[in-house]
Amino acid sequence: MNIDAKQVNRFFMLALAPFIGLLGCILLVHPPLRFPESTSPSLQKAEITLQTQSVGTQLDEAKETAAYTLSTIRRTSELYKQTTQTMNQLVATASTQSKRPEVIYNRRITAKLGIPYERVDSNRITIELFKVNPGIYHGYAMKIKLKDPTAMKMSLGNDKLGGSETTLRAVLRHGAVAGINAGGFADGDGKRYPLSTTVLNGRYLTGFQSSFKDLSFVGLSNDGKLIGGKFYNQDILDSLKPAFGATFVPVLLQKGQKVPVPDKWKVSPKRAPRTVIGNYKDDQLLIIVVDGYNESGGSGATLEELQGKMYNLGVQDAYNLDGGGSSSLILNGRIVNKPSDGNLRPVPTHFLFYK
Repeated sequence: MNIDAKQVNRFFMLALAPFIGLLGCILLVHPPLRFPESTSPSLQKAEITLQTQSVGTQLDEAKETAAYTLSTIRRTSELYKQTTQTMNQLVATASTQSKRPEVIYNRRITAKLGIPYERVDSNRITIELFKVNPGIYHGYAMKIKLKDPTAMKMSLGNDKLGGSETTLRAVLRHGAVAGINAGGFADGDGKRYPLSTTVLNGRYLTGFQSSFKDLSFVGLSNDGKLIGGKFYNQDILDSLKPAFGATFVPVLLQKGQKVPVPDKWKVSPKRAPRTVIGNYKDDQLLIIVVDGYNESGGSGATLEELQGKMYNLGVQDAYNLDGGGSSSLILNGRIVNKPSDGNLRPVPTHFLFYK
C-alpha cells in the first residue's frame, strides 16, 4: 500500500485548520486600536493598556490552542502512521493467504511428476522439465506456467503457408526458450501445409473448416487459456477468442474425464513417439513428449497409456499433437528428446515459449 503525498498534505491541512482559523479571527475580527482625540493622555494610556492586555490574553489563549493543536497533530500523525503500518501488514498477510491455495495445488501436481531437473523462470513464464519413465516407455514432461499470455505463440514454417522447418530452427529463429511440434500436415506440390483449421495471430490461415472424422483443434485463447475440441460452427470457436491453434487427432481428456480413443488410433500405430498437451485446473500447461525408435508401432507409447498418464496427473483437458518423427521438444537451445527419424523433421507449425 503506497501513501500518496497529496493525501498526507490534505491530512495536515485539515489538522491545522482550527489553528489557522483562530489566528484569522484574531486578525480580522478584533477591533483595531483606536485613540480617542478628546480624552486626556492618561485615559488614552489606560485604554491602550487595557486593549494591549486583552490582545495579550487572546494571544496567550491562541498560543495554548496552537500548542494543543500541534500536540493533537503529533498524536494523530503517529496514529496515522501506526494505522498505515497495520494496513500494510494486513494487505501483505491477505496477499500471502490468497496465494496459499495456488501454492498447495502446485505442490500437489508437481509431487506426481517428481523432481524437475531443469527449470526456466522469468516474469513471463515458468518452465519445469521432468523425466517420464513408467517402464514401458520413457519421455519428458514439461510443466509450464504462463504468467503472460504472450509468452506462448505459434509459428509457421519459414513464416509462410506451405513452408516447414524443424522445431529447433523455429525456436532459434524466433528467439524462443522452448518449443514443441504442433498440428498435423498434408504434403502437396513439394510443400507442407497445416492440417484443417489453423489460426495464427487471431486469423484463420485457410478459413474455418468444420471438424470431421476424429480431428480436433487445439490452441490458446487471447487470455492465455488452452482451448480445444471439435468445432462444427465457426461462431463457437470465435467465441473462445483463439490467438492461435492447430489441428490433429484425437481428444484425450475433456473436463477431467477420459474421451474414448477411436479404434483406428489405437492401432494405427499402436505405439509411437508422441506429443500431447493438456492443462490443469489453474491453467498451467503440461506437455509430454515420448521417445520411440521408429513409427512401426513397436516403440513409444499408446494413446491410451498417455491418456491414463495425463488423467492420473490431474490434467483436465488433453489433446494429441502430431507424433512419430514429428515429435520434438526443444529447451534452452538443445534437442531434449530423441527424434525417431534420427534427425528433427521439418513441420509447418510449432508451439513456442518465450522468456
